[in-house]
Amino acid sequence: MQKLTWPQIAAWRVCHHHLDQHLPAESMLKVASELCGLHAQVLSSAALAVWARVETLEQGAVPRALWQDRTLLKTWAMRGTLHLLPVGDLPLWHAALGTSRRYRKPGLWRRFGLTLEELDRLTEAIGTALDGCVMTREELARKVGRMTGSRKFAKRLAFGGWGTILKPAAMTGRLCFAPSVGARVRFTRPSTWIAGLGPPMDTQVATKMVMRRFLAAYGPATYEDLARWWGGGGITTARQWIEALGEEVSPVDVGGVQAWMLAADLRLARERNPQRSVRLIPAFDQYVIGASGHAEHMLIGGARSRVTGHRDLSCFASQQTHAGRLAPQDQGQPD
Repeated sequence: MQKLTWPQIAAWRVCHHHLDQHLPAESMLKVASELCGLHAQVLSSAALAVWARVETLEQGAVPRALWQDRTLLKTWAMRGTLHLLPVGDLPLWHAALGTSRRYRKPGLWRRFGLTLEELDRLTEAIGTALDGCVMTREELARKVGRMTGSRKFAKRLAFGGWGTILKPAAMTGRLCFAPSVGARVRFTRPSTWIAGLGPPMDTQVATKMVMRRFLAAYGPATYEDLARWWGGGGITTARQWIEALGEEVSPVDVGGVQAWMLAADLRLARERNPQRSVRLIPAFDQYVIGASGHAEHMLIGGARSRVTGHRDLSCFASQQTHAGRLAPQDQGQPD
C-alpha cells in the first residue's frame, strides 16, 4: 500500500480545489461541478468560494446564474445542506440523492406527527403542487392542503420546522428554490424552473459518478470521511459505493490509517509539492468542510477553533500550504 503524508494531501487538495492557480473567468460552472456543488448555507459565501478560484469574476455573477441565466440551482443536497448545483448535473444529483436514507427514519417524522407513508404522500403532493408554479411556503401549504384534503399536511408544511419537511422533496427532484420576494422565500419544481432538464439517470451510474467526483476533490478519504460528507447511509453505504469503483480506486496509507483515492490520481498526488502561498477563503468553503474529519492535521496552529467557531472569513492553513483569498469589500455578493 502506498503512503501519503498530510502535506502531500493538502497540496493535492489545494490543486484540485483550484486554490493554487485561478481558472479563467468563464469557469464558474466547472468549479461548482468539480467541488460537488457550492455550499450555500450563506449565499454570499458560495459566491466568494467561486471568487477565490475564478479570475476576475464579475460582481453579481452567482445570483445572475441562479435567478436569470438559470445555470445554477439552489436546493438541499448532501447532509441536507443548501448547495448550488450546476443545472447540467441535476439528473446526476437527483438520482444519487434520491438513494439517501437520511430522511427515512420513522423517529424523525414522529416528531412531526407523520408516518413514513404520510411523508411519501406529502412529498409527492409537494411536487405536484409546484409543477408549473412558483410560490411561497404559505401558498404551498394551502395548495397541498386543498389537493390532499388534509389539514394536517397543510399545518405541518406551514409550521413544521424551517426546512426538514421540505428536504425529501428537494432531494428527489421535486422542489428547489426560486427567487425570493423581499424576505419571503419561494419554491418551485426543477422541471418548471429549468427548460430542457435532462432525463432521470440510473442510480448506480449516478452514485459511481458522485464517488469519482468526491474522491477527486476530497481524496484520499476513509469510509468515515465519505459517510460524514454524504450524510445519509452511514459506513455501510460508503463502503459499498467505494468498492463499486473496483480498480478505479487504490488504498492509501495515511498516517497508519487506510484511505481511498482514485488510482489515476495517486502518482500525481505523490509528486505534488506544497505551494508556499496564501489564499483566503470564506466561511463554509468546501476545502475546510472536506478537512473537518481530520482537522488536527489540516488546520494546524490552533486554526480549527477560528475556522469552525466564527462565521466570518477565515484563513485556513495546512503545513506549508495555505489556502484562501480574501475578496475586497466591493467583491462580496449579496445574500
